[in-house]
Amino acid sequence: MAAKVTPAVNAAKAAGVAFRLMEYEYDPSADAIGLHAAESLGLDPAIVYKTLIVQLEPKALACAVIPVAAKLDLKAIAAAAKAKKADLADPALAEKTTGFLVGGISPLGQKKALPTFIDASAEALPEMVVNGGRRGLQIVLSPADLEKATKAVVCAIVAH
Repeated sequence: MAAKVTPAVNAAKAAGVAFRLMEYEYDPSADAIGLHAAESLGLDPAIVYKTLIVQLEPKALACAVIPVAAKLDLKAIAAAAKAKKADLADPALAEKTTGFLVGGISPLGQKKALPTFIDASAEALPEMVVNGGRRGLQIVLSPADLEKATKAVVCAIVAH
């Protein structure tokens, strides 16, 4: 496997939070990358979270962290970010802004730290799993530590 040192791993270390890494064989043809990661690692999809970059109106970007099986509620993320509306960001813009490739975007260690919103479902978990900044690398940490390390807002942002 590739190197385990990424900007996301370095950001977790710098934040002084406890974490561990998990690796799996990334499949670029997987329909749902996050669900594939959970299945490959033998984890309950409810604890594995995906990182989505959203384009807010007026011009701004934000980071949404939601369970891999969930769908982002664009109205909820827009309201949480105090924006008129939100859409998923163009993948090329997401990569350029975060410094990570799609499928490897982490809420931690982004080239330009974006305002981060973690779905409230994470609060009930002892641990959650997020991307480690490289395809096939995941970081396991407590929701409180992710919140601290990213200065995130925790709110309900998944569609029901």
